[in-house]
Amino acid sequence: MKFIYLPVFALFAQICFSQENIPELRGIENDITLLIKQYNAVGLSVAIVKDDKIIYSQGFGYRDLENELPVTTNTVFPIGSTTKAFTGSLLGILESNNQVSLKDKPALYVPNFQFYNDKMNNLITIEDLLCHKSGIGNQGTSEVFFPNKDKLIVVQRLKHLRPEGEIKNSFEYSNMGYTLAGTIVEQITGKSWETNIQEKIFGPLAMTNSYTTLQEMQQSTNYALPYGLYKGTIEKVKFEEFHSISPAGAIKSTVNDMSHWMLTWLNDGVFNETKVIPSDYIHKATRLQNIKGGNYDKDAFLFGDGFGWRLRSSYGHYRIDHGGNTFGFSSALIMFPFEKIGVVVLTNQDNTLLPHLIADNITRRLFGLSPEPEYPVNVTEIFKPNNETKPLDKEKLPTHSLSSFCGTYHAKGFGKIEIVHENQKLYAVLPTYKFLLEHLNTNSFFLKATNEFKDVYNPQYTIQFMTNTEGNISTLKMYSQKEPIDFNKEQ
Repeated sequence: MKFIYLPVFALFAQICFSQENIPELRGIENDITLLIKQYNAVGLSVAIVKDDKIIYSQGFGYRDLENELPVTTNTVFPIGSTTKAFTGSLLGILESNNQVSLKDKPALYVPNFQFYNDKMNNLITIEDLLCHKSGIGNQGTSEVFFPNKDKLIVVQRLKHLRPEGEIKNSFEYSNMGYTLAGTIVEQITGKSWETNIQEKIFGPLAMTNSYTTLQEMQQSTNYALPYGLYKGTIEKVKFEEFHSISPAGAIKSTVNDMSHWMLTWLNDGVFNETKVIPSDYIHKATRLQNIKGGNYDKDAFLFGDGFGWRLRSSYGHYRIDHGGNTFGFSSALIMFPFEKIGVVVLTNQDNTLLPHLIADNITRRLFGLSPEPEYPVNVTEIFKPNNETKPLDKEKLPTHSLSSFCGTYHAKGFGKIEIVHENQKLYAVLPTYKFLLEHLNTNSFFLKATNEFKDVYNPQYTIQFMTNTEGNISTLKMYSQKEPIDFNKEQ
């Protein structure tokens, strides 16, 4: 891996609260600097709160590598899924005003709304959405391949979308569930989710450098650019557009503003002597609502979700946290309510463990624990299209001429895919993407990104064409979720 060693003045871009005043943090800059070099990261910012005040805040590295613009504690970073606790809080505020109950069914507030089946309609409540217990799942194909900015239109697709987990008795992480939660907020208030966040949270918490849209952030003078690693080299990537799933991950903020958010949660919902988040909601949101399956960490006998928060025992202390990942950015926010400690780390590196390791280093110091002898370097490299294309498999040729596959295919809850034949190749044209169909065998292909694809994830999903009783191509199966999605050919 190639390293870009940033000058010391850039790594120590802004010291708002000196480590020298906090004995446990002495030497922390050296540890963070070493991790930045090991991870070949561009920039990050850190803030720590304890006992109702900010005790440390600092920026490291660059927000803009090309122009060598340093990160400060007021540099804005997209925070990804750390947004979810904000959306949950809006519902908590509305519940305290007797405008909603978290035990209500979503259909009470969303017009023309139904889930996939009666069991879901009868059992799923709003609180199930907030703790990922609904069974809806992520429904990523509908959200990503067929985006729509209108949340109401998107959640009304749910009557056609099969659940991905057991209803009321599973842990299926769900951005779609939070889209529905945000839609409920909009229907109750008659205002957009974005306006509610500004009026009910950003304003009261003096989060003056926080935004809900990419356009607002880019009008500021101090925001970070997104980066990832490709074959060990730093690459600038695109910002992610959230469309309808903004309640699940669209907030952009600074460590100074996020410190206000942490102080509020650690002070029973009070900020600057004003109650912003109801105490009752704070207690429910930070109580185990859904147990997460799988392996347990050696120090975690409690592991699951509250409302927008992950809960566990860590270092022998009760901990609530949530991370965030979006194109070119990763974040970690950790709080220990009984010790009134909070740590937030925001970085402009894609899909990296770096913010979590820095948060671990800090919390170990604050609890007087031995440091980890060595942290792993764990960064998932960004995806970039491969220009090489393979010809048809001559031993397992398609059963029909390539032109026979062409046409418009539709699936309710998703949208339309147009299959076209250009330059002796098949392409799948979606609302925002165009993929080459590279042949696997007989009537099976996979989505292959073209040079126009700028997202950082690999979209390589299998496509299988099926015939009807007359032997004609009639259905396109997309294997992008737990169960294949059937797109039927329009006649």
